[in-house]
Amino acid sequence: MKMSRYVAFFGVLLVPLGLFSFFLPTPDTPEAPAPDAVMASDKVERGASISPSAGQRDAFGVPTNHFRVVDERVRRNETFSNLLNEYSVSYQKIVELAEASRSVYDVRRIMAGKPYRIYVNEWLQRAQYLVYQPTPTRYVVYDIRHPERSYTGERPVSVSWDTASGVITSSLYQTLVDNGAHPELALRLSEVFAWQVDFFQIRRGDRFRVIYEKRHLGDTELPPGNIIAARFMHRGGDYYAFHFDAPHQQSYFDEEGNSMRRQLLKSPLRYSRISSQFSRSRLHPVTGRRRAHLGTDYAAPTGTPVRSVGAGEVVVAGYDRGNGNWIKIRHNSTYTTGYLHLSRFASGIRRGKEVKQGEVIGYVGSTGLSTGPHLHYHFWKHGEPIDSRDVDLPPSEPVYPQYRAEFETLVAELKPQLQWADSSSARSPLFAAAPPGGSRFN
Repeated sequence: MKMSRYVAFFGVLLVPLGLFSFFLPTPDTPEAPAPDAVMASDKVERGASISPSAGQRDAFGVPTNHFRVVDERVRRNETFSNLLNEYSVSYQKIVELAEASRSVYDVRRIMAGKPYRIYVNEWLQRAQYLVYQPTPTRYVVYDIRHPERSYTGERPVSVSWDTASGVITSSLYQTLVDNGAHPELALRLSEVFAWQVDFFQIRRGDRFRVIYEKRHLGDTELPPGNIIAARFMHRGGDYYAFHFDAPHQQSYFDEEGNSMRRQLLKSPLRYSRISSQFSRSRLHPVTGRRRAHLGTDYAAPTGTPVRSVGAGEVVVAGYDRGNGNWIKIRHNSTYTTGYLHLSRFASGIRRGKEVKQGEVIGYVGSTGLSTGPHLHYHFWKHGEPIDSRDVDLPPSEPVYPQYRAEFETLVAELKPQLQWADSSSARSPLFAAAPPGGSRFN
């Protein structure tokens, strides 16, 4: 009895001194860093080499030397709960985490194929953090123990200027790849010259030269950033484009200061191929009769987004036996466009709705008299069907007069770098050390 009292007294004495924990082994589970502290650390370490084994935080601000790190990708049909179940996180805790972090990043937006990282406490065999990457540069840190401390961040990206040029022998995409440029540069160019170059009609011998932002995340090359300036020679036309960032007028302009943006896009699809051209007499593949084909067919997979080539009002959005699901848009008193054989309409598309240029209005299908998935694109001028590829529309607003001098200085600096090199298919590192592009009005 005396011994029991002595032990009890000794235990009570040790607790206030903080020594009682000596008798109970505890796992090494450091407190999660506060978001402010993490972001401050990220700014300090930006561009530095991070060594988790040295006790530093990793690129996401988590002290990885305390945890076992598991890198995975979200599988098809996996939910946020599925990602944490096998790491001893209770369903109740997962729900709490999802609710508390909703304003940071809603877990319902997590997509299959995206990378994520689990930080497992080895002692408890339980996940303490989950990092999800919606893009190569953006990340979300879910703090499982303290959900209210979850946060988002951006990984630092290095940006430099580079050039690419080539003479097209098969396709713009293949020419860029053959010359070592990022393939997505083809999409960037198609967007800049959307109103001047018909990228469905690229021909052998067309040529280009482009100055663009080359982006890296560590040793990984990311898709290119802005195109700084470009030149494209297509079907006898020689087109220049310069990115000019003035207040209330950030856009691309030609060497005269006219906007590259026209009233209507050249094509309702971003990238595809023409399967049937505008014709006054064509053998119809379904009826077997020769009749006029007063539009352009673009072959594309079912579900490919179809965009309105210009702002306007939807005057038809319905079903027709021949046209299938189709949409007709009146852009102004001169031009009207039609989109036929759609699999379905985009949400909210109906008669009377006002749409914006580039807005998705429906999706490629094979409804009506159609032998396979494609978009039939119809173009009317003053009510008469014409070949959309022959339309030359006036440009939008030019560079504002108060910024004309700045623009002319920009063109004088960049235009000489767009001249054709001796070897037109060679890439040049002239701009590798140049500062990244940005506003000239900062």
